[in-house]
Amino acid sequence: MFKKVIIAEDFDSINLAVMQVLSEIGVTEIHHAKYCDDAQIKIRKALLDNQPFDLLITDLSFIQDNRKIKLAQGDQLIAWARNEQPELKIIVHSIENKAFFIKSLFENYGVNGFVAKGRRSISQLKKAIKKLCQDDTTYISPEMEHILKDETVNEIDSYDIQLIKQLSIGVSQEKMDLKFKQLGIEPNSKSTIEKRIGKLKDYFKANNTIHLIAIAKDLGIV
Repeated sequence: MFKKVIIAEDFDSINLAVMQVLSEIGVTEIHHAKYCDDAQIKIRKALLDNQPFDLLITDLSFIQDNRKIKLAQGDQLIAWARNEQPELKIIVHSIENKAFFIKSLFENYGVNGFVAKGRRSISQLKKAIKKLCQDDTTYISPEMEHILKDETVNEIDSYDIQLIKQLSIGVSQEKMDLKFKQLGIEPNSKSTIEKRIGKLKDYFKANNTIHLIAIAKDLGIV
């Protein structure tokens, strides 16, 4: 069983519920932080003291206030923690439901578990913790399992993402070549961009670019 766990969560009620779960399954040392920056400090100090954390449980969204911070959201904390302490087990506990983003947490950030906040999240969190203690496999809430099996998002590369992103912030298809040249993105010819947008529309069965952007946002691509 994990002995030393840190929770990054800014809601007291959820924080207390997660702490109770950890206590029930025998975790002896539990720390918590309401800001990602505070979690970062505690993880770094634990490493310096040669008493590292075994597990990080973190939300993705943190409400901003007047405090000046460096790590605003959970994905930034995860990226830092994974680089700083590669062997640290990480469980995301979040209301996030965008397929592309959730899948990227596993594939690009190397998280070990994702528990969807909801009516069954506490029991699922307990299962996730126990599972990660027993082996090196991953855990994802049952209602989200299809996301890791969905090959759709794997066929969208960084060029496509940048193209959709620029469309979503108002860059027109006619001026996309100039924008890509400005950003140093290649290929940037009008014909290539037109064909790629057409391909994306077909792929996502989008009626137009506005529909394409809406679908991409629903998936968490942009």
